[in-house]
Amino acid sequence: MPLTVLVTGATGRTGSIVVKKLLQQPEKFSVRGFVRSPAKATELFGDDLPVFVGDIREPETLKPALEGCDALVILTSAIPQMQGMGESGRPQMGFPSDEMPEAIDYHGQVNQIDAAKAAGVDHIVLVGSMGGTDKNHMLNSIGNGNILIWKRKAEQYLIDSGIDYTIIHAGGLQDQPGGRRELLVGDNDQLLKHPPDGVPTSLPRADVAELVVQALQQPAARNKGFDVISKPEDVSAKVTSDFAALFEGTTPGL
Repeated sequence: MPLTVLVTGATGRTGSIVVKKLLQQPEKFSVRGFVRSPAKATELFGDDLPVFVGDIREPETLKPALEGCDALVILTSAIPQMQGMGESGRPQMGFPSDEMPEAIDYHGQVNQIDAAKAAGVDHIVLVGSMGGTDKNHMLNSIGNGNILIWKRKAEQYLIDSGIDYTIIHAGGLQDQPGGRRELLVGDNDQLLKHPPDGVPTSLPRADVAELVVQALQQPAARNKGFDVISKPEDVSAKVTSDFAALFEGTTPGL
């Protein structure tokens, strides 16, 4: 029987890639999307994706979407927006008052985890960001949102929930083709603090999406949290294809 998977943030830039990859394997996955805009879902996926409309800030809307699901993929995140120009003449970034990281990246994720646990979901794959060990990371300063701090608190909540988890701390996301690079994994932001020579702390969104799809299938990805970046395409001596081995090199916890 195919694995029934709900993807939240399904119309996002990374979430939509995950959904399309899952839809390409109907023998393995029965995929659903959780969205706020059904029109955007139709634009991206046509009639191929069963869609549940709701809001992660409203727990009751998550219940029907998770009923009968085996796995949940969390790809929701607060998104900074331009708030005008600062005194220096540079764009001022911030968050809408009702979409602060505390509401989206902490309480919204907690709502998803609680609803998944109540529904009997067996596995949650959560995509976060590198940098969570550094309270002074520049991303935390955007709109005084402390986005990485709230993300990390939600990740710890997931670990403590007792549900099997896979937590992917992605480096900077690139809109580049996937499947062409060697992926490097680590933990505790060591790849961010001490990247290998000539390797940027980034990777294609498509490679993150493939990691999600593989994590849903590989036992070695269960109860693991890891950072991930990729070697540049032009210097990758090999392309990562053995995901079981990649996950074997990761560790439990954050």
